Amino acid sequence: MRREGSPWQGLGTVLLKELADHFDSARMMLLALLMVLGAAVPFYGAVKQLQATTSEDPFLLLKLFNPGGQTLSVVAILSFVIPVMAIGLGFDSVNGEHNRRTLSRILAQPIYRDALLAGKFLAGLTVLAVNLVCLWLLVVGLGVLFLGVPPSGDEFNRSLVFLFIAIAYAGVWLGLAMLFSVLFRSPASAALLALGVWLFMALLWPLMTPNIADTIAPARIVTINGLSMVDAEATRSWFMAMSRISPDFLFEEATQSILTPTTPSLGPVYDQIREFRGIVVGATLPLRETLLTAWPQIVALVSGVIVLFVATYVSFQRQEVRA
Repeated sequence: MRREGSPWQGLGTVLLKELADHFDSARMMLLALLMVLGAAVPFYGAVKQLQATTSEDPFLLLKLFNPGGQTLSVVAILSFVIPVMAIGLGFDSVNGEHNRRTLSRILAQPIYRDALLAGKFLAGLTVLAVNLVCLWLLVVGLGVLFLGVPPSGDEFNRSLVFLFIAIAYAGVWLGLAMLFSVLFRSPASAALLALGVWLFMALLWPLMTPNIADTIAPARIVTINGLSMVDAEATRSWFMAMSRISPDFLFEEATQSILTPTTPSLGPVYDQIREFRGIVVGATLPLRETLLTAWPQIVALVSGVIVLFVATYVSFQRQEVRA
């Protein structure tokens, strides 16, 4: 049977209803409070550190997000809090409708599955984006208030790029949570599996990748002009390729490139190219060059959002919905 009308009919209705449910829920307030309180501690430490070097540091706004010399930063807190918020919003988005016996009633209306799923995903992503924008405004506003120095145009643009990367990172975990919400009827199972995947990627995968890379491509001893040297380039390539499977690693790499205006050393080949173009390694890099450095990681995060949503869409379309 051919469908009549647009498959996106009712998308706005679902989006507004889901937004209202999210913003009125105690779960959302608790997750937002967790994000603000978690970021307040490293922000206070960064302000205290930067107040002593205000006249010496030209990138004060960026240092508020990722100060040097501190293991705890706003970026580190966000890499932990964003997955928790995204999973908390998406783990029961579809199976919760199944358990409440409301999914069949919704689909009995002139609303296709396309609009229902897209509306739920866009609502969750919008809520995450609103929270991240509010936190970004707090950091920028309080930073100007406490430090007394307005950000430059380059700093402001870099912070906006960082905000986009954070939203894309949130979209990856929201897509994963919604995928498990479609595959499993139990919200508890979906939440535990999504949290398990996140903890595996964030904690265990970084510990496993060095050993796996060394097993696949072990370091070799080569002799050049009578001198023995260790050639570990293949091992490093495998390590970087496998590490970039983790969204946490991609988020860390992209934010480090954007929030660090100095030219990072990416290897001898890149250093030779930059030397040929007159760029000194360690010098301040323009935003355009920094975007070229972080572009693969940004594309990978956005692609992850699309792939996970497509997988969720296909799984949802194949499910049978009964009254």
